[in-house]
Order: sequence, then structure tokens, then C-alpha cells
Amino acid sequence: MEHPFLWYDVLPSAWRFFPQHSLTALLVATLLVVVACVARRALARAREPVIPDESFSLKNLAELLVELILGLTDALMGRKGRKYVPLFGSFFVFILTANLFGLLPGFSPPTNNINTTLGLGLVSFFAYHYFGFREHGPGYLKQFMGPVLLLAPFFFVLEGISHLVRPFSLALRLFGNMFGDHLVVEIFTDLTKVVIPVLFYILGALVSLIQAFVFTLLSVIYVTIAVSHEH
Repeated sequence: MEHPFLWYDVLPSAWRFFPQHSLTALLVATLLVVVACVARRALARAREPVIPDESFSLKNLAELLVELILGLTDALMGRKGRKYVPLFGSFFVFILTANLFGLLPGFSPPTNNINTTLGLGLVSFFAYHYFGFREHGPGYLKQFMGPVLLLAPFFFVLEGISHLVRPFSLALRLFGNMFGDHLVVEIFTDLTKVVIPVLFYILGALVSLIQAFVFTLLSVIYVTIAVSHEH
């Protein structure tokens, strides 16, 4: 199989001080900031902001994404979870866009690199612990102690290991699926050139959506457990 063409390879060497996955992730983040600013301006100009546009627009797309994340957090956390929507929405939109970048000619998704996915996993890890301590104070540590006082040291070690594994689990799940999906698309594009790859591009788009949703869903679950008062 031929090495796939990447726009990164034609950049001047002076521009390649970032690794390919980091530069693509930066491009994705910049694009999302620009789109968010445009959507915000469209919302500010609307005469009736609560009424959807009659035709498809960036405003309608942004509202659809917000409603999706709101529905997810409301189902798991209730209305009190809405203050965490910016975090969950950022995860979903960034990961989905980064995944879909791998379907564009000349781009490799930043999420098929373990460094990117591990960074996202660590953000989720530190975020839910921060929210847990903010909600409970030092009492948050009781979640690690288990129901039996005498067995508290054992449960603390066990729960500690369980929590330390979570960012790596998030990272490896996302990395493995996106690496495999991107590799399959490359192989069939190289072998068949036309028609057949379209099916795998559709499958790749579906995998991209599912993996973004799974990462976000798990992050919502971790935050829900961390801030819950029912233990």
C-alpha cells in the first residue's frame, strides 16, 4: 500500500515544528472557534432567537448539538447537570470534528494518535475529580473508602487503581477505533480507487459519530458519579 498523501508533508519545514496530529488538532480547534463566533453572531442578529430558522443554517446546527448534549445530561444528571454542558459539548464537538477530518483527502485525524486521545482522557479525568472536590470538599474522598470502615484501605487502593485506569481506557478506546477505521478506509481506497470506498467513508462517518458520543457519555457518567450525594 502506498503511503497516503498528507498536506502536512508539503508544508515548509519551518512550519512543521508541531507534529502532524498536534497541528491538525490545532486546525480543528481554530475552525471550531471561528464557527462558534459566526453562530454566536447569527444568534445575536436573530429577531426571535428561540424560533429556529426555516431553512438549514449554522444556527440550527448549533441548536441541534446543544439540545443533544442537554438531553444527555438531563437524562443522567437532571437539570443540575446543565452547568457541565460546556465541557461535555466541547468534548463531543471537538472529537467528532477531529474524527471526521480523517475522511478529508490529505488529512489524518488527530484522534488516531495516542497522544491526542490521552490528552482528552486526562482532561476528562482531572475535570470530574475537580467537580467532585468542588461539590463535596474533602468528603469526596469517602467515595474511595467503600461501605465498610475496616476495609477502607483496601477499597481506597482498589478505587484508586480503577480511577487511574479511566483516562487510559478512554484514550485507548478512541485511539484504537479511529486508527483502525482510518486504516481500513486507506486500504480500500488504495485497492479499489472508486465506488467501494464510498461505503467505507459512510461507515467511517458513523464510527466517528459513535466514538465521539461514547467518549462524551462516559465523561458524563464519571462526572455524575463524582458529584452524586447518593453513596
